[in-house]
Amino acid sequence: MKIYNFAAGPAVLPTEVMMQAQKEFMDYAGTGMSIMEMTHRGKVFQSVIDRAEATLRELMGIPENYKVLFLQGGASTQFSMIPLNLARHQKAYYVISGSFGDKAYKEAVKCSETLTDIEPVLLASSKEEHYAHLATFDAQAIDPNAAYVHVTLNNTIEGTTIFDLPETNGVPLVGDMSSDILAVRYNVEKFGLIYAGAQKNIGPAGVTVVIVREDLLPEKPVLSSMLDYRILADNGSLYNTPPTFGIYMAGLVFDWVNSLGGVDAMESRNREKAALLYDYLDSQDFYISPVEKKDERSICNVVFRTSNPEMDADFVAAAEKEGFMNIKGHRSVGGMRASIYNAFPRQGVVDLVTFMQKFEKEHH
Repeated sequence: MKIYNFAAGPAVLPTEVMMQAQKEFMDYAGTGMSIMEMTHRGKVFQSVIDRAEATLRELMGIPENYKVLFLQGGASTQFSMIPLNLARHQKAYYVISGSFGDKAYKEAVKCSETLTDIEPVLLASSKEEHYAHLATFDAQAIDPNAAYVHVTLNNTIEGTTIFDLPETNGVPLVGDMSSDILAVRYNVEKFGLIYAGAQKNIGPAGVTVVIVREDLLPEKPVLSSMLDYRILADNGSLYNTPPTFGIYMAGLVFDWVNSLGGVDAMESRNREKAALLYDYLDSQDFYISPVEKKDERSICNVVFRTSNPEMDADFVAAAEKEGFMNIKGHRSVGGMRASIYNAFPRQGVVDLVTFMQKFEKEHH
């Protein structure tokens, strides 16, 4: 039985990357050592992290005046690091269109209450509408002297995406790109800072990529050296022992994306995969898409449900028996979620639609 992994993260990795890592696992580049047991201070690993950064810069079109960091702690640690580094004695605006945007805002509030003099401002939220659409705001309501405006580009749980970046009245835009980095083309120069957990489109869990404009690096020391972007940047992500194997795997994934034509090619593939599923959802009334606006639908996380939670549970159980794994929706929203990131095969979407048609005929 063919297994398709629809997990939202940690998610499916490219088969070619897994096979290459397997081949090199015991002996990397003729060193007689695994990358997992190699010093991060040596020339061999330095070449690994340098290549990973160079390829990511090429893929995303990252300008020279931006630092690229490979950090630990997951994207959630950035919820605190961003206000600590960027927002001293300033306002920091938050636009909340999903659960992770809400978490980011709450961490900023916690920082403002306990650690530093910042002023988090809730600029807009669609929480009262159960995040069925993206939150909108008037750019003129933003103080031009504010530190940043924070947005979540792709809402993994709710299935919405910001494709057209908002105007921010000249204030730096900070973007959580965890679930659509390398899957959707964005202009890096439109951001002051981008961050993304690796475990969806980059590699295994344990690495977080931060892309930050140099002029936003803090001038004064931050609470901890491990949370200080300037110290981490000045040390080339090697201030402490980094997640070496994860960075190595990320580099292999970057090479894989490059070999397939880069981010534009990946976005085209992802849109085609997502369209297969959305076209079917729109063609019938058994399944429901909770996303109100079609132009806000995620091409990475397709969420859907039936009209009955018990039927949803039956669907998930039947899907798993057929090899469609991890398709259950997030516990906070229920339903189903098909995460079809870069490495997810097109055939898996085709087979899922066939299964959905069969289930509909049997249960309508």
